[in-house]
Amino acid sequence: MRTEQLSPRLAALAEAIDARLAGRVERVPADLNAGQLAYEVDAAALLEVCRTLRDDEAFRFEMLMDLAGVDYLVYGRDEWQTASATGTGFSRGVFRGYDIIPLEQDDRDSTRYRPKRRFAVVYNLMSITHNWRLRLRAFCPDDTQPLVDSVTGIWSSADWYEREAFDLYGILFRGHPDLRRILTDYGFIGHPFRKDFPMIGHVEMRYDPEKARVVYEPVSIEPRTLVPKVIRDDHRYEPELKDPSNA
Repeated sequence: MRTEQLSPRLAALAEAIDARLAGRVERVPADLNAGQLAYEVDAAALLEVCRTLRDDEAFRFEMLMDLAGVDYLVYGRDEWQTASATGTGFSRGVFRGYDIIPLEQDDRDSTRYRPKRRFAVVYNLMSITHNWRLRLRAFCPDDTQPLVDSVTGIWSSADWYEREAFDLYGILFRGHPDLRRILTDYGFIGHPFRKDFPMIGHVEMRYDPEKARVVYEPVSIEPRTLVPKVIRDDHRYEPELKDPSNA
């Protein structure tokens, strides 16, 4: 795995955060975040840490650029769930040993895995004052009813982002002023970005001209195995190896 080093400015920011928020945040290794500065915060301390990052003159993260839910159900084991493709072998982009524990015996191979904590919320922050960025991650304490505090009272831009994470992942945000679906249909059941939600869905909808309304029917699509694109590092494409005459 390639290890990325932080720039001097981000290294100074990391030192300030470690001193100011000691015991409330934990640094995420840079090699897992492409050289970006990232921290994990306990859900109980989320609001306190976010207010400090926004209001402290040393940080001044005035803007929440993005907020996203994450489902780590098969993290460290498979990139996708399938019955007809191997979960191991050549070209598997799988990280091993990061917060995974045995879940149960599987009929097809040996052991399935799941992370110790399944659902998380990731916050991408930006300081306009200091021109730097920060990634913050908070895991939901309960997998069966994932719940964290809403940060809409700190950054108003979180409103629709939190609704999206609720809609797609089923993550609840305590204190959100209007937590309802934002992308799926009003009658949609389930949360389509969860790793255990079938890719073909459960139902399909169409307009019925005889009934003059939209009707729901069992899904008619046949499931198939999808293999993701694999992007590899290749020394042949390093800039210093290019022929100047072809540049």
